[in-house]
Amino acid sequence: MRGDADTMAATRPGTYIRGTETVDAILKAAHTVLIDEGASAFTIRRIAAECGMKVGNVSYHFPRKEMLIQILLDELLESYDKVLENRVRQPSLSPEERLRQLIVICLEDIAGKRTTRLFTELWALANQNDFVADRVRAFYQKVHDYIGEYVAVLNPSLTPDDVHTVALYISASMEGATPFLGYRKPWAAEMPAFINIAAHALLDLAKTITPAQIAGLR
Repeated sequence: MRGDADTMAATRPGTYIRGTETVDAILKAAHTVLIDEGASAFTIRRIAAECGMKVGNVSYHFPRKEMLIQILLDELLESYDKVLENRVRQPSLSPEERLRQLIVICLEDIAGKRTTRLFTELWALANQNDFVADRVRAFYQKVHDYIGEYVAVLNPSLTPDDVHTVALYISASMEGATPFLGYRKPWAAEMPAFINIAAHALLDLAKTITPAQIAGLR
């Protein structure tokens, strides 16, 4: 199935109290199904069963499952933004320490069940659905922007394109750990050491890499 991004609602349904509670229950069920049962089970019918509603009730708020993906990712970004406000965007922290904290937060998150399984299944859905692929891309672009904000400060010799490339490299390096060190993965016990190495190595890379080195890598 191929989604159409132009037909998707951009706002969260459920504007009154009862409607909000219903939407919350649907989103919680969608989250549970996607994490515990995978992309193949992610249907309106299965989500309705998980939250004890009729299919029509779920479809009223979310006519297409792509809308569920959009809202799930939007709200996930909001939750990450709150974490950044509390742990990263503190006036007392230097840009170097802010980037270090961001790397640690991302890797700690990858080690958890939600992120290990959720994004694995989202990528599986993205392989079959253009809308989901676009939403996942937009999500990661925000992550790259968060990283790039500090890379630009720490390494002012980099052009905006260079900053994006370095941010992409840092993000991909961290995400690439998922199948090896994520939740219940073969080397999950090694994640604390991996975090220490990555926080040192990726931070050093961000501070010291030059435009010429990036051009050479290209």
